[in-house]
Amino acid sequence: MTDPDVLRLQIMGPLRVWRGDAELDTGPRQQRCLLAVLLANEGRPVGMGDLIDLLWGSSPPVSAVNVIHKYIGALRRLLEPELATRVPGSFLARHDNGYRFSAGPDVLDLVAFRRLTARAREAEDTSRLSAALDDYTRALHLCQGAAGGNLADSAAASATFAGIDGEFHDAVVAAASVAQRVGDPNRVLAPLRTAARTGRLHEPVHAALVETLAAAGHQAEALDAYRSVRERLADELGIDPGRELQQAQQRVLTQSGAAPAGSTLVRPAQLPPDQPLFVGRRHEMAMLHDHMTAMRDSRRTSPMVVAVDGMGGVGKSTVVAHFAHRVAADFTDGQLHLDLRGHEGESGSVPALDALRSLLYALGLRGADVPDSLDALVGAYRTLTAGKRFLVMLDDAHDAGQVRPLLPNSADSLVLITSRRPLVGLAVSDGARLHRAHLPDLPDARRILTTRLTCPHDPAFLDEIIELCGRLPLALAVLAARLSVRPKLSMATVVAELRDGARRLAAFGEGRGVTDPRTAFSWSYRQLSPDAARLFRLLSQAPVAGITAEAAASLSGADLTRTRSELEELAEAALVTEQDSGCFTAHVLVRAYAEELFRTIDTPADQRAGVARLLQYYLHSSYNAQVVLAPNRTPIPPARALPGVAPEEPLTYQQAIAWFARHRPVLKEAVGLAADLGHGIVPWQMAITMQQYFEWYGYFQDWDDVMRSALHAARTGGDIVGEAHVLRSLAGARWFLGANEESLELLAAALDVFVDHCMLREQALTHINVHAVHTSLGAHEKALASAETAVALCRAAGNETSLMRSLDCKGRSLARLGRHDDAAPVLAQALAINQRIGRRHEEAMIRVSIADNLVGLKRTNDAVAELRRAADAARSVGQGPYHFQAFRSLSALLLTLGDDAGARQAFDRASEVLGSFQGGGPRHMREQLEQLAHELAGAG
Repeated sequence: MTDPDVLRLQIMGPLRVWRGDAELDTGPRQQRCLLAVLLANEGRPVGMGDLIDLLWGSSPPVSAVNVIHKYIGALRRLLEPELATRVPGSFLARHDNGYRFSAGPDVLDLVAFRRLTARAREAEDTSRLSAALDDYTRALHLCQGAAGGNLADSAAASATFAGIDGEFHDAVVAAASVAQRVGDPNRVLAPLRTAARTGRLHEPVHAALVETLAAAGHQAEALDAYRSVRERLADELGIDPGRELQQAQQRVLTQSGAAPAGSTLVRPAQLPPDQPLFVGRRHEMAMLHDHMTAMRDSRRTSPMVVAVDGMGGVGKSTVVAHFAHRVAADFTDGQLHLDLRGHEGESGSVPALDALRSLLYALGLRGADVPDSLDALVGAYRTLTAGKRFLVMLDDAHDAGQVRPLLPNSADSLVLITSRRPLVGLAVSDGARLHRAHLPDLPDARRILTTRLTCPHDPAFLDEIIELCGRLPLALAVLAARLSVRPKLSMATVVAELRDGARRLAAFGEGRGVTDPRTAFSWSYRQLSPDAARLFRLLSQAPVAGITAEAAASLSGADLTRTRSELEELAEAALVTEQDSGCFTAHVLVRAYAEELFRTIDTPADQRAGVARLLQYYLHSSYNAQVVLAPNRTPIPPARALPGVAPEEPLTYQQAIAWFARHRPVLKEAVGLAADLGHGIVPWQMAITMQQYFEWYGYFQDWDDVMRSALHAARTGGDIVGEAHVLRSLAGARWFLGANEESLELLAAALDVFVDHCMLREQALTHINVHAVHTSLGAHEKALASAETAVALCRAAGNETSLMRSLDCKGRSLARLGRHDDAAPVLAQALAINQRIGRRHEEAMIRVSIADNLVGLKRTNDAVAELRRAADAARSVGQGPYHFQAFRSLSALLLTLGDDAGARQAFDRASEVLGSFQGGGPRHMREQLEQLAHELAGAG
């Protein structure tokens, strides 16, 4: 790990800046250009006129000087974040009318390069050739491509960067000569190839490359390199190669560049074929390139080891193999590859003994010379790889113990590993960099599919196919092949197959020699312990939104500690993923595979019991949380749960709210599942426990959706009373969503049932709901009648909490009818009950009613105070609708009083509350706020 405060800058290649291990954003293009030209002129002052010419050439803007000053300030803050304003700092100093950049070799690659090459030339002049080669190679590996990348926006800048490239070319030619003289040509092949790419027509560089390839035993590649540059010179310049390049070719042909006696000519090239249709995966490729760059760290004493893990079919091996082909030329001693067959488990994977023998054979060791014991094999392998530049690809590793003996003994080597499970042990003991391969995003997934389709395709179905496949690259490749070989198979047919969740994996077919998703997943499943395998099958019945460890424990009927251990095993096998929320989810195709197993392995009784336990866990936990929230009507206790169900029991108000927030998507799905199955729980009982949270936190559409599912189940089951409870709740959701007439119809139907069953409290609550709808419609006389009926019913039922609410409704209607003196004592009585029983839940609502009445009594200052108290009360319990109403009313009132600043502040708070609601809040609330915004704009 690099010191987090260490600054490093790269100009020998694309401009890059790091602080520690984090790469910094160097800003807009012109700012990057300015930094690049200053780095390229390190130690030399650059006048303002020259800077303008370097950045803009002959057409600078009028503001050029100001732009440069602004960028200088930004760069100083980038390089030295703690620097005070207008202080020059350590790197960028003002010089006359320009600037000078200065840095040491530990900061800027160009300074380090120049010092190392100067020292190498001095060593070469004194015949210390080994020391010279060491310094040359260290210097040359600093270069990552053409200086400045693509930041040469003027002829002057191009010339500046070309000068740095020229220094690199001169050094690499000199280093090649030294390397050949000391008999170690392999050490300069990688930088020579880089120089050949940056100096496409630089004949001395290409001559040195041809000779060095031949000296390393790669005569065929040397002649191919000569042919390539000869054709390029002819095509682009219309000339033949010069004498130096022609002589290099002649030396290859006469073998005067052959390898020294005693050196091996074996250069393994074992990488598997690259995927010809590879597309996308920018994140993974960038990550691997960053690790290649990190290999330049001179403090490293061991190989760079990168282990990529992930679920079956995600494309780990494809990405790693593609990257390996991209960088293979940099590893001049060869590329080794082994398929370790980790998917076959400990018994079927390749033992370390066999793997080492294969590697030693690849390195040219004769069978008779290969030792027998593991220690001797490891020793031989380390000896042959010591100090060399190898690229080793170890595919499908089982565990860290299988891989550890296969690591080469060289800091200049790169090891790329793929596995299903993260190789944590390799990171701990061997410094491996671990990365999980993730699914491609939608654009990349679309390219993966369309690149492989050889037949016409219907764009209308493309994205749906991709999402139904969960963007899994293996699934997309198999489907593309299937569509290509069956041109009459329509995409509509494929989509229909994929939509059928129970048979989704059948859409991929099964063919000899084809690894389909089911096969890929089975390799991971077969390595699970029996308990983890059972939980994996059961998880196919978990909500798609995810499942917590607590819910999974009830699903399996096991204790929480054991369940956590099994979930960890599944996560390591990449069969489930733990989200930031703590929920565990499974890929859509993995889930389909788990359901196939669930239906074929587990008995119908076990299947039914597992689903019932899960639904009962959600019902009982939701009931426990709702009791803590102290609703107006105590929830109906559910039936006793099955053995093995361990519901959660929030103890505080905040814990209960947090539980609902965490499980909201899951609870919605659970109600629908219970309604579809018809067993396990009574769906409407769970739905009713969720109403208060939905209402207070603005999830009005969720409220509507859940109640419709519960209503269907209640009607299907012939549960008349349950249907009435749902009708009353659904009416509340419809009212919030502006469907007033529908809400009245639903309430009337619910009221009939409550009257028939003599349920006084439910009748009272229904009349309170009817009052709200009539108030919204402006029918205040009808609203008052409903409120008075509710008051009478509450007194008859002896329920003080409901009486408090009905008195608030009555007082509000009296105020709306202009009877403010009559409303005041009614509202005061409601507030007195509220304060006595200590319910902050309704306090906000009552205080808003009192404030409205105080406005009618011309006591506006008192009304302002009441609205502030209402806002505090609503905020303390998360009562969203009245929190909004309090601030909206406060803003409107302050506006009439001329307090524009206070009105805007209250308006902003109302906007924040409304913005937190699902879909930005109901339309009537948005319209109220829009009208208020218009009035505020007029006041401004």
